[in-house]
Parts: sequence; structure tokens; C-alpha cells
Amino acid sequence: MKNLSALFMLFLYAIPASGQSVHAISGTVKDSGNEALPGTTVKLLKAQDSTFVKGEITDVSGKFLISGLENGTYLLDISALGQKKYVSVPLTLDSAHQQIQLPVIILLPAKSIELKEVTIKTKKPLIEQEIDRTIVNVESMISSATSNTMEVLEKTPGVSVNANGEISLNGRSGVLVLIDGKSTYMSGADLSAYLKSLPGGLLDKIELIDNPSAKYDAAGNAVIDIRLKKNRVGGFTGSVSAGLSQGRYARNNDALNLNYNYKKLNVFANLGYGFEKNYSKDVFDRRFYNSNTELNSTVDLTNDQVYKNRGFNANMGVDYAVSPKTTLGLVLNLNKSKRDGELGYESRNYNASHQLAVVGTGGTKGGDTRDNTGFNLNVLHKFNTAGRELAADVNYLHYVNNGTQFLENLAIDPQGSLLSRDEFVYRIPSDIDIYTAKADYAHPLKNKAKIEAGFKSSIIHTDYTFNYFDRENDSETINNTQSNHFKYHENINAAYLNSQKSWKKIGLQLGLRVENTNIEGNQLGNAEVVGSIFTKHYTGLFPSGYISFKPDQKGNNTFGLMAVRRISRPNYQLLNPFVFQRDQYTYSSGNSNLNPQYQSRLELKYQRKQWLNMGLSYNKFSNSIFPTTQTLDTIFLNKPDNIAGGYMVLLNTSISASLNKWWYTNTTLRLSRVGLKGKVLNADLDFNSNIARLELNNYFTLGKTVSAELGGYYASRDFTGQTITSGMFRLNASIQKKIWDGRGSIRLSAEDGFHSWIYHNRSIGLINSEYFQTNRTDTQRIGAAFTYRFGKETFARKRRHNNNASDEEKERL
Repeated sequence: MKNLSALFMLFLYAIPASGQSVHAISGTVKDSGNEALPGTTVKLLKAQDSTFVKGEITDVSGKFLISGLENGTYLLDISALGQKKYVSVPLTLDSAHQQIQLPVIILLPAKSIELKEVTIKTKKPLIEQEIDRTIVNVESMISSATSNTMEVLEKTPGVSVNANGEISLNGRSGVLVLIDGKSTYMSGADLSAYLKSLPGGLLDKIELIDNPSAKYDAAGNAVIDIRLKKNRVGGFTGSVSAGLSQGRYARNNDALNLNYNYKKLNVFANLGYGFEKNYSKDVFDRRFYNSNTELNSTVDLTNDQVYKNRGFNANMGVDYAVSPKTTLGLVLNLNKSKRDGELGYESRNYNASHQLAVVGTGGTKGGDTRDNTGFNLNVLHKFNTAGRELAADVNYLHYVNNGTQFLENLAIDPQGSLLSRDEFVYRIPSDIDIYTAKADYAHPLKNKAKIEAGFKSSIIHTDYTFNYFDRENDSETINNTQSNHFKYHENINAAYLNSQKSWKKIGLQLGLRVENTNIEGNQLGNAEVVGSIFTKHYTGLFPSGYISFKPDQKGNNTFGLMAVRRISRPNYQLLNPFVFQRDQYTYSSGNSNLNPQYQSRLELKYQRKQWLNMGLSYNKFSNSIFPTTQTLDTIFLNKPDNIAGGYMVLLNTSISASLNKWWYTNTTLRLSRVGLKGKVLNADLDFNSNIARLELNNYFTLGKTVSAELGGYYASRDFTGQTITSGMFRLNASIQKKIWDGRGSIRLSAEDGFHSWIYHNRSIGLINSEYFQTNRTDTQRIGAAFTYRFGKETFARKRRHNNNASDEEKERL
């Protein structure tokens, strides 16, 4: 209670006295037909040198209010698509003129030729740096139209994706991935399959948030928010993209984006179709030793997998302005995919004298279908134009997955005689229901201060069935000893309070979030297996703080110090203790005793304008979730467990600069020292490693209608669990030609030009065993895409679509 009281006193210090005066400029913007122009950009500039001070967007009535200003002389720069730009006369605020209420500002229509010129010249930068996040504008990434969302993430500065599809941001794993501010409630293979089903042509931008505030869910080390395209102008508009790429196999990614706005109504839709065919080849060298470290046996294992995945995604929504202050929104998301694959393996088992003992062969055939449905109802009420607002939403997600796998294992002696043959079938249906409700309230105060508060509650029900059938002569018989039925229930309740205050050179943000978690897992028994039930209940406090300092008058340099505490909860499948077979020598299992991982971070940041960003952080992990590998005879059993903890010291440096008029470059270097310490299966683990990441991205303007990209990525050795990965690199290149007055484009791309993105892994810390692995996939590709924007843009949108208040969920299922 003493700590809570101290934090509350800090909140009080951040809130200024309400009796102080407010310097503000307000007004209304309309077109030549006396119609309000909502969504218009209003910039406040210093009259002396046109330095940007603040920006606002007009509301549904065309009104704007820029408050919290200092004495001085300013200019208003007002622009809306289809209208001529407006620059005001100098406006002076002083003790005698603390508030300026302007008469109605009329914007004149722009001529069509002027609109075309704007269309050609206007281009979003690929990367926009802010002190608390990095914004990547995907449309400016030429190769995005030939890629799916997972591939776009792989090429996003600061983001890494490993061979298992696990995503990390600036060296931090356990990332919370959001789509339009909402959690997918998926992780691992499910999240990877979903992102691969989303064509890159659907994406607008990607927001990379290193240190989320208390408003965000406490889960995950960082946040990646993937925003889909939503046009911000009125009338009927849209865009279409079609992309094809070829490696060993062909893929295509197609997207259609539509938007219609009329008066109080706005309707939008994003439709996407993706097809992927890929291969994965794993070569293992496994070695087994006795207690005296003498070689007992070795296994050479090769897995060849080819799979196809077809995915369709539809994201549709409507906004309706009930009143100038209240907007209702409805969003429906449908995602369907079908995946088919075949894995074949061949193994050779040798004795201590390296004489062939057994040859194994077999494989897996099968696939799954996924039907994901999401429904969201949201409301946004703005009490005034100063930023006081209430946002609330409810969500329902329903995921259905039906999978089937046919497995065959054969053992053959060196003379070619069949020793054994096993055939069996996995039938794996699952059903997940997710309910969430959330509300956020923001209340601006005088003198650049604001408080935020909110709550969230989520309920998850999962029903996962894993039926094992012995197969003989096309006849299937249930094997209850190998079958599993797992039900899982989770409820998380959270509340937060956030406070912000800005002075002339200093900014302060303090937040506190409390989360209560209640879990029940039920492994249902059958005629052969005894059932079991486990429950977990825990509550955590997650404080966050940030202070910034701008030492110079123009604010070109910004220093920041931030501290945050986060949590990583295991997804429900990691809690399922059932043992699953991948091949004759590899099994995996969950762990019902698994506990959440906690991490604390302290980071010092520096930003110089938009060209330099640096961050030095210390990250401490406790109760770390760790993938272990246990050796049972010649079988590897992979199982998650908790170890004592670890740490990471990370220096992150990003430089963005225009070397000349036609060459823009972005370089990111990450250097880290990572360590783990604890016990793994009663063996001591004490491992430390230096890790480096280097990203080079170059963007070339070769003419008015031609642009190009050339990029590279180098990763030094890394480790995940008990696996060390050697260094590797890749090179990518793209070129774009704009056509039809900039509305269309033709794009060509090349990925992993030297096919150098190959994983070379080796084990550490295994008991009486070790392994070496090489993994390669279809990463070397060439692609082509066509994009086109269509529609008549008549007036500004009535409202920037609010992606509802469900913007901090955790993808754990």
C-alpha cells in the first residue's frame, strides 16, 4: 500500500491546477459549398521560421482546437485532398489575447491538374521515427505487393522471424502482435499460418512499439500493431494489387481495398487471397553418449516437407456518426484457410562402431482447415474538441480448426528385411471461443496534461481433441492410450491509470496496470487414461514510467528514460501435457506446471530529429519459459519449462539519411549481450553470448516515375532454448515503375538473392546427447506485382476510423 500511495502522489504532481489560463486557437473549416470538411489536416507553425509546433484533425463538424500554447506568433497551414492549401495571416497569442476564435475558413477546390501533381509528388517515407514507436509505411515498401504479411514483417526494420515463425522486435522475443489494434489470440504456428494468409497489399502501416504504456496489455516484451488499409477521404475509392513470386514453387498474393463515405456513413472492406507452396528440408546429425561421455550411437535423419496453403481474408466495417460527438462502429472479420502437406523422412541408426543398425523411413500426409470469425462493436464519444473522449467495444472471436494427419513408420535392418511397420492417424478438431469487453477514458487537463483510465475483461474457452487411431488394411481403431481431450478456461481482468504532463522541455508519463488471471485446465480421461485438472490464480502489478528531456529550443534533440514491467503467459497448448509425435525420433509435449515469465526493462533513449535513434536497455527475466530437450533412448522429447532467469543488455542504433536527392538510406545496428542461468532437467545451464544484427536498406529515386530498393540483413549467431544458430545473411532488391498518373504501378522484386538464409543449428546443455541441424526453405524468389488506385475522391472522410478500443490483446492461443 505504501508503494501505491507514493505512485498516486506522483499522479497528483503531474496534474496542474485547473485555474490556470489556456492559450488556444480554434476555428471551423468548410468547402466552397458551405459543407463542413472533417478529417482536414491543421498544422500550427511558428511565424518566424515555419517550424512545426502542433497538429490537429477537424472533427465531424469541421471544427478544430489547438490548445496548450505559449505566447508567440503563429501561422495555420490547412490542407485537404481536393482543396487548395490555405495559410493564415500571422496570429499572435499574448497575455491580452490568450484565445483566438477564427471565423469560418473556406477552402477553394483544387483544379484536377493540381490534384494530379499532388498525387505524383506526395510519397510517405518508409520509416517515421517517434520517441515511443517506429511507424513503417508498407505502401512505400516496393516488394510488399508480392509478399504475404509474414514476409513483410521479415523485411521490416527491427523485426526478426526465426525458422519456427516466432517474431521478435529489436532483439526482444515474445512480441504481442495486433491486427488493427486487436489481438488475434494466436501464437506460434497458428499465428504464422494466419499472417501468411494475409496479402501484403492489404497493409497500410506497421507500428513498432518498444515500451508500451500502461494502457496496453501487460503481455509480451513489445508490441507490433499491423494496420490494414482504410482510405481517409470521402466518396467511393479503392485499390487493387496482384502479386506473383516464383522460387522452387509459385505463390500469389492478391488484395482489394474498398471505401465509401457519404455524409454520416462510412463503409470499408479489405479482401485478400493468398496461395503459398513451400518446402522445408531438415538434415539432423544426432549423437548419444553414455554416462562416461563415450559414444553409444548416432542417428542421421532427413526430413523433407512440401506444403500448400490457401487463405482468404475479409475485413469489413461500417462507421455511423450518430451525432457530431458520437460514432458507432461495426467490424466483421472472416479468415478461412486450407493447408495440405506431406513430410517424408529417412533415418539411419548407427552403433558405437558406426556400423549401420537400423534404417527408418516413413512420413506424414495431411492438413487442416481453419475458419476464424471475429465480430466487433465499438463506440467513440468525444465530449469536446480538446481530446476528452470515451471509447468502448466488445469483441467475439470464434476459431474452428480441423486437422488430419496420416503417419507411417517403417524399420528395416541393414539387409533390407522389414523389422516393423506402424500406421496411425491423428484427427485433431479444436474449437475456441473468446469474449472481450473494454473501455478507455481520456481526460485532457490544462497546461499540457492528461489522464487516462480504463478496464478490460476477457474470457477464453478452448476445446481441443487429439484422437489417435491405429490403422491396418484401411481400417481405423481408436487407441485411447495415445488419445487426448483437453479443455481450457481462462479469465483475465485488468484496470489501468495513466498520467501525462508536458513542460517546455520536459515530458512525463506514469502508469500502473493491475491484472488478475484465473486459469483452469482439464485433461479429460478415457477408458485407458486417467483425467487430471489444474488451476492457477495470480495477480500482478505492472508499473511503467517515462521521462523525456529536450535541451535545445527547437527540440531537435530528445533524451528519454523509461522503465516498464511486463509478463509473458504460456499459451494454452504449452499447458497441455499430452505427447505429440512428429517423426520416429522426435516428440513434443506441453507442461501443466508451467508458470508465466516476468521481465523488467530500463532503457535510455536518444533521438536527433528524424535521422538518429539510439537506445541502451537492460532487460531482466525471471521464471523464464524455456524450451527443453530431453533424451529418451534415441528419441528427443521437446517440452517447455521454467528456469531461474536471464538478462539482456541491448544497444540499438538506427540512422536514416538522404545522401543526396535520389538516395535515401536507413541503417540499423543492434548489439546485445544475452545470458541464461538455471537448471534444465537437473543439469546446470550457464550460457552467455554476444549477438549482432545489421540491417541496410537503401531507397533510390531514379526518375519521376521510377524508384528502387536494395537491402541486406546480417544476423550473427543466436540461441533459442538449447539451440545455437550460426550467423547468416540475405540480400533483397526491388524496382517500381508508376503508370497512369501515379494511380498504377508495376513492381519487380528479388528475395534472398544468394539463397544464403539457411539455418545451421547445434545443441547446448543436453544430457548425454547432442545434435546438429541444417534447415533451408524456399526463400530465394523473384516476383512481379501490379497495383492500381481507383475512385473519385470528393471530400474528406467524416471520421478517421477508430480501430475500436480492443487494441492491446495478447496472441496466446
